[in-house]
Amino acid sequence: MRIAISGKSGCGNTTVSTLLSEKLGCKLVNYTFRQMAEEEGVPFAEFCKMAEKDYDIDRRLDARMVKMAREEENSVLGSRLAIWNMKDADLKVYLLASDEERARRIHRREGGTLEQRMEETRERDRRDSARYKTIYGIDNNDTSVADLVIDTEGKTPEEIVEIIIRAASAKASEENNVRKH
Repeated sequence: MRIAISGKSGCGNTTVSTLLSEKLGCKLVNYTFRQMAEEEGVPFAEFCKMAEKDYDIDRRLDARMVKMAREEENSVLGSRLAIWNMKDADLKVYLLASDEERARRIHRREGGTLEQRMEETRERDRRDSARYKTIYGIDNNDTSVADLVIDTEGKTPEEIVEIIIRAASAKASEENNVRKH
């Protein structure tokens, strides 16, 4: 089974994708702008600005992730656009949380002031959404493509993983029943 997980920064994509792949014993594909910036020797903030002008950066990153996920029989693909870019995923999950909660999580992870993280989160969301719309015609606020939408506030990563595993099991059972008929 291939599971695609998306959500905005601070929703828990990386944490949940990592835990889920460990629990299922399958390949995790979570190649990020941060990793790509490191590989190319460019500071992350500068790399993000470059991506706003050079849409090939997004296209390369997204194509690489989808290819990596498809190379495995079982994989978890975690990225901002996984549920849109991996159209043939067996289960598409969208994680969400309020702007305030996402900024708090990013603040705990990266430091700085909460106000600074709140402003950066809003600005990043605005830039990312505009870029995804321009490059792919994707509205990353429209979760209708997802099989499962999970509000991550008040839930531990482990609880979220269990919700996804139950949904994946149910989906696998449905597919087995369809094949039998």
